[in-house]
Amino acid sequence: MQTEADTPAVERGEDRRRPADPPTIDRLTRIYLKIRDARSALTAVYDEQEAALKVQMDEVAGAIKDQMQTLGVKTARTDFGTVSLSTKTRYWASDWDMMGRFIIDNDAVFLLEKRIAQTNMSTFLEENPGVVPPGLNTLSEVAVSVRRPSKT
Repeated sequence: MQTEADTPAVERGEDRRRPADPPTIDRLTRIYLKIRDARSALTAVYDEQEAALKVQMDEVAGAIKDQMQTLGVKTARTDFGTVSLSTKTRYWASDWDMMGRFIIDNDAVFLLEKRIAQTNMSTFLEENPGVVPPGLNTLSEVAVSVRRPSKT
């Protein structure tokens, strides 16, 4: 048997609260900043711990590499996994003007990665209205930016 105390106030017709007003931009901004600060704090802790672990891993990897080179092996099987040595080569340009001329002179556009410089494309499109490179896709999104008030 349900008593009046067990019956919710709404069912008894006693809930006279107004529907909640949506939060103000002021309140939402405060909440947004608190969340951003909490994320930043978590990221800082993570970054610090991750950096320490990376240093440890680099030290262990260096010791493994030294032992493998001393043994003259490129691969080693252990009870915990297989380790292999490989050589990675990276390339970069110290003079982009000379590299650009070389790429054009040698029809070597394939040497570049397929990525558009966002700011440069935006500037190009602004300075050349009506000229749109074929195959260009565009995505514009409205983003929210929150800055703290300046301290005066």
